[in-house]
Amino acid sequence: MVPESAQLNMPICIDGRMLNDGGAGTGVGQYARTLIAALQTAGICPSVLKDGGPARHRPRIRKLLAAARPWSRVAFFSDQGFYVRDVFREAQVFFNMHKRPMPIALPGRPGIMHWSYPLPLQIRGWRNLYTVHDVMPLDPGIPSPVDGARLRTMLNALRDTGGEFVTVSDTARSQIISQMGWPMHMVATCHQAADISGARQGALPESLCEGDYLLYVGAVEARKNLLRLLEAYHASGSPTPLVISGPDGLDAAAVDARIRMTPGAIRLGLQPRDRVLQLIAGARALILVSLAEGFGLPVAEAMALGTPVISADVPALAEVGGGATLLVDPLNIAALRDGLIAIDSDPLLRDRLSRLGAKRAQHFALEPYAQRLLKLYGIA
Repeated sequence: MVPESAQLNMPICIDGRMLNDGGAGTGVGQYARTLIAALQTAGICPSVLKDGGPARHRPRIRKLLAAARPWSRVAFFSDQGFYVRDVFREAQVFFNMHKRPMPIALPGRPGIMHWSYPLPLQIRGWRNLYTVHDVMPLDPGIPSPVDGARLRTMLNALRDTGGEFVTVSDTARSQIISQMGWPMHMVATCHQAADISGARQGALPESLCEGDYLLYVGAVEARKNLLRLLEAYHASGSPTPLVISGPDGLDAAAVDARIRMTPGAIRLGLQPRDRVLQLIAGARALILVSLAEGFGLPVAEAMALGTPVISADVPALAEVGGGATLLVDPLNIAALRDGLIAIDSDPLLRDRLSRLGAKRAQHFALEPYAQRLLKLYGIA
């Protein structure tokens, strides 16, 4: 619990850019929801900066002229937080024109603005803290839909205007510092939490049976290493279905084609958050063998739900797993195959991983996360 004086003297605000994602539990949206939930466990009710609604009825030229205004936008206060009309879209256009974050004036005393993503926005007079989940777009060897050059320019602009940065793992911190050429003190680590509340009850989709399927959760894209996973699954000869659940990403068509060619593989599209948790809880094991991650939230969620995990032996996933997962070389088809066979056929291994995972998952619970946040904010 935070001392009352700290709560009164240091208001905290979170951006609501991705909070209304339809309950799909997208990465940044879930990060923001968990951030709010953790602070609430510490007795803090953060405000939310919301988009006042897109200016649909204004002609395009008027939208551009509105975005070009070089002065601060003024946020209005409501019972649910602050709002600025068309703020998130307008900020992107503002940055393209001015190459600096769009300033916003909030009513009331200054506090901490915790941005869930590197948005080109800045609250005047507040401490602006930007979460950088990873800098994979800056690595030309990792396919990404994000413009890496623009992201680099934005991060430097946020730094130059007094922004502070936090990320979700020590691995991501090292990569950010290396890619950006920043000093070590520029980025802090604050492991995020796995909020597993609200799992759906009832029948599973596609006639799946609890404990009788292997599961991948995440975007269907190249860096998730799904083509190798499917090849290894086919080579394993496993009779246990392999369920791939998540939205289309880069190269989704190639993965879908391979799924159709792989007996036992099942593709589910983007699922609501409560369904994702239900799928993880009911799986024989979670499989996440990505080539690169900044954190790997499904690993923490699976451990918290008692589901054993196979993960790639890459730095971020090994860090999150903390010795409680079965690590495999993601580039080695034989190693992937052997890992799938082991976790599919050995109940003692699954029980051991489940116990280790439950213990490791305590680090990612909401209460410890809240304490990490308060230390980060300097009000613990």
